[in-house]
Amino acid sequence: MKIRLDWRKSLQENANRHYSLSKEMAKKEGGARKAIAETDALIAKARFEWQSCEEEAKNLPKAKRKREWFEKFRWFYTSGGKLVIAGRDAKQNDLLVSKFMEGEDLFFHADIQGAPATILKGGKGASGQEKLEAAQFAASHSSAWKVGAASVDVYAVFKEQLSKHAQGGFVGAGGFAIAGGREWFRGTPLGLAIGEKEGVVLCIPQCHPDASKMRFSVANGFVEKGKAAKQIAHILGASVDEVTAALPTGKFSPKERK
Repeated sequence: MKIRLDWRKSLQENANRHYSLSKEMAKKEGGARKAIAETDALIAKARFEWQSCEEEAKNLPKAKRKREWFEKFRWFYTSGGKLVIAGRDAKQNDLLVSKFMEGEDLFFHADIQGAPATILKGGKGASGQEKLEAAQFAASHSSAWKVGAASVDVYAVFKEQLSKHAQGGFVGAGGFAIAGGREWFRGTPLGLAIGEKEGVVLCIPQCHPDASKMRFSVANGFVEKGKAAKQIAHILGASVDEVTAALPTGKFSPKERK
């Protein structure tokens, strides 16, 4: 340790000077330590308040997303961007055809008792791939899934071919009399893919090009619907009710894609 001495002053004067400097430095050190302690306290307080705000933000109820009109039905968009909507019950089947089906649309129906009216919007201009997607969607949400079938025939017709009147009288709720030729999709396999995008649970046919991007592929199996829905919802971080609503009636074999 080196000490600088002033040669113009006596030894006692130098000693007094350095003693005064040491007291001054000790006072400054105490002030610095106090300032550091105060700064640390402010940082700790700020960190606590930030964490509290973060926790409060997590616990705030999420703003409800505005639902589209078609989300009360079963729905998806084809690989070509066309909307497909299907009824959940007889009332919705009638509503789809009477209110939402237009002349350019195609009506798909599985050739089995207990199947949804499925509408491919703009179906007249749809590609063969889009029609296959609509057909598989119609097949997968029919009673063919419930009985464990691997495939079912599906047909497509235009709106002008549909009627509520048949030779035997008026056709009941959810059903339609068909006139003229039908476009058939024989042996349409059942299969769906389920995932989540921007907070929305999506259910699309397995033949859709985007099916590989979905978290789950779903086929007929032995897992009860409620259990399968909980399993899928847990992985997706989605509502069990939403997943349940997206699945057809029956049992499942969900397979997660890693």
